[in-house]
Amino acid sequence: EQLVESGGGLVQAGGSLRLSCTGSGRIFSNYAMAWWRQPPGKGREFVACVSWLSETTLYADSVKGRFTISRDNAKNTLYLQMNGMKSEDTAVYYCVAGVRRRASDQLSDFGAWGQGTQVTVSS
Repeated sequence: EQLVESGGGLVQAGGSLRLSCTGSGRIFSNYAMAWWRQPPGKGREFVACVSWLSETTLYADSVKGRFTISRDNAKNTLYLQMNGMKSEDTAVYYCVAGVRRRASDQLSDFGAWGQGTQVTVSS
């Protein structure tokens, strides 16, 4: 399954970016979707997840109140609106498909990954 992210780039601290991810209808019709990220020199970390029909969203504590995850199943698209960005948000951001319909923050509940998009926040 192919997931393709877009929208990454360079932004100043305090600024905003919106990431998008497109995928197959099979994925968007059946599974939770999430964003994970990998900061430079660190491991991958959970950012946010939305359940199959958007009834549940989960966020990492570090992004609560600043980031919003959403999906449009009719367009097979996942979004991440990032506001109030900080230098510690600098990372490669990955769109990830769940293997279940419910939202999760556990790596074992996810399958296909996109290629990633770089987000850099300058201070």
